[in-house]
Amino acid sequence: MSAFGRRNGPTSFGQGARPQFGVARPMQGGAAPAAQPQQPPANGQQFPPLPAESAAPAPAPAPAPSAPQPLRSEAMARLDERMNTTVENTHKAEGFEASVHKIKEEVLPRLLERVDPEAAATLTKDELAEEFRPIIMEVLAELKITLNRREQFALEKVLIDELLGFGPLEELLGDPDVSDIMVNGPDQTYIEKKGKLTLSTIRFRDEQHLFQIAQRIVNQVGRRVDQTTPLADARLKDGSRVNVIVPPLSLRGTAISIRKFSEKPITLDMLRDFGSMSDPMCTALKIAGACRMNIVISGGTGSGKTTMLNALSKMIDPGERVLTIEDAAELRLQQPHWLPLETRPPNLEGQGAITIGDLVKNALRMRPDRIILGEIRGAECFDLLAAMNTGHDGSMCTLHANSPRECLGRMENMILMGDIKIPKEAISRQIAESVDIIVQVKRLRDGSRRTTNITEVIGMEGDVIVTQELFKFEYLDESEDGKIIGEFRPSGLRPYTLEKARQFGFDQAYLEACL
Repeated sequence: MSAFGRRNGPTSFGQGARPQFGVARPMQGGAAPAAQPQQPPANGQQFPPLPAESAAPAPAPAPAPSAPQPLRSEAMARLDERMNTTVENTHKAEGFEASVHKIKEEVLPRLLERVDPEAAATLTKDELAEEFRPIIMEVLAELKITLNRREQFALEKVLIDELLGFGPLEELLGDPDVSDIMVNGPDQTYIEKKGKLTLSTIRFRDEQHLFQIAQRIVNQVGRRVDQTTPLADARLKDGSRVNVIVPPLSLRGTAISIRKFSEKPITLDMLRDFGSMSDPMCTALKIAGACRMNIVISGGTGSGKTTMLNALSKMIDPGERVLTIEDAAELRLQQPHWLPLETRPPNLEGQGAITIGDLVKNALRMRPDRIILGEIRGAECFDLLAAMNTGHDGSMCTLHANSPRECLGRMENMILMGDIKIPKEAISRQIAESVDIIVQVKRLRDGSRRTTNITEVIGMEGDVIVTQELFKFEYLDESEDGKIIGEFRPSGLRPYTLEKARQFGFDQAYLEACL
């Protein structure tokens, strides 16, 4: 007997198995419901069984999906931590440094009463330190402040930096590990060390103090900054690039951005040793620079375009005459016959401006062998292309772009921005005939700078510029300390510019490097 009061096995409806209604096919994507035993109707009638061929066994029910485990990846945990972290935007000096600056604020006004600024400006820092020492001791005696030898030297340095230098910035400018200085108003200064941004401890007295230092920087190169001209590009004596923007454009006070450059000239071998490129890439770039190939260096802000251009300039023959043209002269070429040119902003009446395009046209009359542009931003690109294919092979420039293909598109757009009335196809053909090599540099998220692409410009196919990649950086992984791991891979293709290398006797070495 079954649990429902019926016997198992054959029933009174026949000698065979109890008839079934059949099996319902499940809907697509769902599991078949379990078959339920059917009760015969009260009058004893039963539907006839389905034909044998139409009856199909019920498919096995799909296993129920297991409940997702609450696993949190390390990356998502970092996002949560970043979202819940409060970052201080200011950094206050403490300890010895704070005490020296506090004493400086008391000593400086009395010191200025005893010093003739015009006479002090004619002395060097060392001579001024000798003159200041007894005066500082006299002021400290009046204020009844006693300092030890270390504090006296620190106070002297701070006061001299304030009078002859750039105040608190002198400390950062003298640090060789600092590559960028970003002043965001008097209370906040960031610095970059080894590719990482950190908040510095330096502070300015107030907005007026910071504004005076900004004026001192730009006045050294004949520029000005005030409310009528709130933007200024300048450079320091060591070649560092400076950008200043003041209120009302800057809402947090005067902002100063300084890009420092290494005192020691950077070479391609040094970039290779730093891991910026592989040895075959280094060899190919050396040959490209020596064989007078026209090179465009493309990359984003802070990716190392100027450094790459300085390194490539080392391969220029010392007997060639090189002209560099920039908005703010920052290139430091390593050649004996090098003449730097710099643009001039307009005067207060908005007249007298000398643009890069004007200097390029004038440079063609100065018998240059190569013309190098620090950066192209507009219609002067066409003037440079004209120089590249009219006897000035080996010219170079930099521009902002994220890939070699985008670099070509930006060059087309910059020419179209001007008043040149020529069709786009003619512009593309001019670019294809002028540019030989595009070197793409990139700053990765770990702060390292890599040469990610070396690409040849072959020519035109229809109205499209055809390129060929010689080398490419392939991302592989990331180490535990956040360093990017990758590989520089050659494409293995025969370089199209091999003929130019053959004219200088480097064809075999160039071919071996690219293959």
